[in-house]
Amino acid sequence: MPPGADLPEHPEFLWRNPEPRRHYQVVIIGGGGHGLATAHYLARRGVTDVAVLEKGWLAGGNMARNTTIIRSNYLWDASAAIYEHSMKLWESLDEDLDYPILFSQRGVLNLDHSLQDIRDSRRRVEANKLNGVDAEWVDAAGAQEICPILNISPDIRYPVLGGTYQPRGGIAKHDYVAWGFARSADAAGIDIIQNCEVTGIDVEHGTVRGVQTSRGPITADRVAMIGAGHSAVLARMAGFRLPVQSHPLQALVSELLQPVHPTVVMSNAVHVYVSQAHKGELVMGAGVDTYNGYGQRGAFHVIERQMSAAVELFPVFARAHVLRTWGGIVDTTPDASAIMGLTPVENLFVNCGWGTGGFKATPGVGNVMAEMLDTGKVPDLAAEFGLDRFTTGRLVDEHGAAAVAH
Repeated sequence: MPPGADLPEHPEFLWRNPEPRRHYQVVIIGGGGHGLATAHYLARRGVTDVAVLEKGWLAGGNMARNTTIIRSNYLWDASAAIYEHSMKLWESLDEDLDYPILFSQRGVLNLDHSLQDIRDSRRRVEANKLNGVDAEWVDAAGAQEICPILNISPDIRYPVLGGTYQPRGGIAKHDYVAWGFARSADAAGIDIIQNCEVTGIDVEHGTVRGVQTSRGPITADRVAMIGAGHSAVLARMAGFRLPVQSHPLQALVSELLQPVHPTVVMSNAVHVYVSQAHKGELVMGAGVDTYNGYGQRGAFHVIERQMSAAVELFPVFARAHVLRTWGGIVDTTPDASAIMGLTPVENLFVNCGWGTGGFKATPGVGNVMAEMLDTGKVPDLAAEFGLDRFTTGRLVDEHGAAAVAH
């Protein structure tokens, strides 16, 4: 959006607040980015007898509590394919939604601090090139050329030796993305129902029949569980277990500053990532808190570590003030990759396990899940992310290979 352009209208005027009907062709559990994107792409396929059920306010979970980083430079073929599919959709999403999302392709720089980091990064760059993903490796001087305020002194705790750079990566305005998807789905006739908590999933003879909610029972031909950090809770309602753990993930923003940080910088060794949002605040995050939990808040010692790391890499920010902190609930799998596809219950589908990478996947996952819900079949882009990989051993192990995984 150019400077001075009108901001989107207030979200309460962008979609209806209908009463739930008693039956839908498709029910989507979860009104976050992935659920809303799935609804949008279902409408694009002509499927509009759909309800999106959100237990709180629209996009009030991880969609409102992330750091908006978008990239596709993952190591393994399956990961690179789904994230690059998503990247291509990001690049035309504001036109598709007819709504500004402030997608800024300012590039993403992942730093190396050891010889092993360099080896891993160069391996990933070559894998990216083979998969048609833009990527390059730069030395320390090249990293500073991309981000002039980066400290590349050899005297710091973890000296910068280089890094990988994806020029097409960047950030977008997370709430605008959610509002754009919701506005589009609502305009097509899809019901977006807030304050409607799913309290049970009805299964009869191995087939899903509908859901129990705080606003009454709803039957459905197909149901999609897209509840992010609460996916394991939903699965237990349907009588099976998911191999996911939920952790708090916290981040923070600074006061408003003049534009000085031109790209997104991430470091796995010191575990911090920093970008500057459109209004000027610094957006900083770290890794997930080690304990399991469902609290949307974090611990002070994590913030303390990420702040010390950020100041080491960017001394210019030493006197900046923290404006606010927050936490999301991320669901992680044993191989640090998502779960998409069929479940042991017929006509019940699942999308979860994105860990800290869910925002960047939003349009791509919505597009793939919409095809799955429309056809009842698993698309090629989701084929390697099924639940069965945890019994066959065909894992998509992105631990460390994706650098901070954000």
